[in-house]
Amino acid sequence: MSLPPFDPSFQPKHTAPPNPEWQFGDAIDQTAAGREWLEGEKAGWKTFDTMKTDGTLYPLMISGIVPRPVAFVSTVSEDGIENLAAYRHFPLLPVSKPLTHREDTAHNIKTTKQFTVNIISEPFVENANATAIDAPEEFNEWPLSGLTRAESVIVKPPRVKESAFSMECEFLQAIDIKHPDYDIPGYGDGTNTLIIGVVRYIHVRKDVLTERGNAVDPVKLKPVCRLGDISFARIGDMYRLPRLSWEQEKDKIEAALAKKQ
Repeated sequence: MSLPPFDPSFQPKHTAPPNPEWQFGDAIDQTAAGREWLEGEKAGWKTFDTMKTDGTLYPLMISGIVPRPVAFVSTVSEDGIENLAAYRHFPLLPVSKPLTHREDTAHNIKTTKQFTVNIISEPFVENANATAIDAPEEFNEWPLSGLTRAESVIVKPPRVKESAFSMECEFLQAIDIKHPDYDIPGYGDGTNTLIIGVVRYIHVRKDVLTERGNAVDPVKLKPVCRLGDISFARIGDMYRLPRLSWEQEKDKIEAALAKKQ
């Protein structure tokens, strides 16, 4: 399949939200886009019994639960072997081990108690993808990636110098998650390890900060997100929605709901 070339000049911009006229209690069919969306329900639903899947559950979940953030996890084994792995999700800081990934990273974190998490940006996404190769345990992914080690402040594993946002982490807890009744076909015993860490240091490149200097500008960071199968995505146009306060909105909410009764 022939694809158009990547457009490096593209810049996301802020737009109005999809439904700026929305009021408390409004149903989705109040807008043309909402009515068009509801038309899709006529095709019906397909239900998956997770206890009776034939290997379709994993691709279904990674394509349905999107977008997923992507980051490097850098570790060093007890024998001094460096490991750099690209992870497609890291809930609650910092990482859960995907079923298809080697256990090097989880093992290193458990034994050495240290690691770094490094956000991946567009200019080096191919470098990042290379670290996900199923190399043998003793293989060091750093030379393969073409990326640069940067010394950390308190942990032994290096940061990725090219990453504009990196975190030095110390191990807090590992939770092995395994279904008690069955193995997942094609994935061994199906055990997944949730690693929870404490962020000790954060390194942020100054040029990706907002004008106030206390937050990251996503347009400057150019973060990469993960979709289903082998698809990645960039940030598109953005819009802002206010964080609602009950104290400020309660009268308006009560009035809106009273009209609909």
